[in-house]
Amino acid sequence: MFPTIYSQLVVAAAVLVVTFVFLKGEEPERLGGAAYAMVFLATTMIKGGAAPNLPRWGMMGLEMVLLFVFIGIAWYSRRAWPVWAASFQALIVTSYVLVAANLRPPADAAAAVINMSNYGLLIALAVGTFWAWQERKAAAMGSKKAAPPVP
Repeated sequence: MFPTIYSQLVVAAAVLVVTFVFLKGEEPERLGGAAYAMVFLATTMIKGGAAPNLPRWGMMGLEMVLLFVFIGIAWYSRRAWPVWAASFQALIVTSYVLVAANLRPPADAAAAVINMSNYGLLIALAVGTFWAWQERKAAAMGSKKAAPPVP
């Protein structure tokens, strides 16, 4: 299923980030991680041997759903990482739209944009989870200091 070392590294990075999100993240991070994992699995299952210059409607639809999820998280969350994740996801959707609109972007360029944006999205998710975890730790430490001493 993942025949090259590059594809195995992508899967390993995605699994590590999503695991970190579920272990240390709060609700917005977990929602984003779950949506990312579901779309990642779905696109892996529907990925066919189609030519790179033909539109992939199913993958584009799934990526658009993920874009709307990140926009929704950014809209209702006070955190900055969903805005970055939505921006990277918008680049991915734009690449699919360019191919679907038959504007003939170079196949290597579209693939590079999709791959690099995917890494950027994972980094945004991991950094957002890290900062949420650190804020939660700092709040817990502050509440312990504010507690009256135990006799």
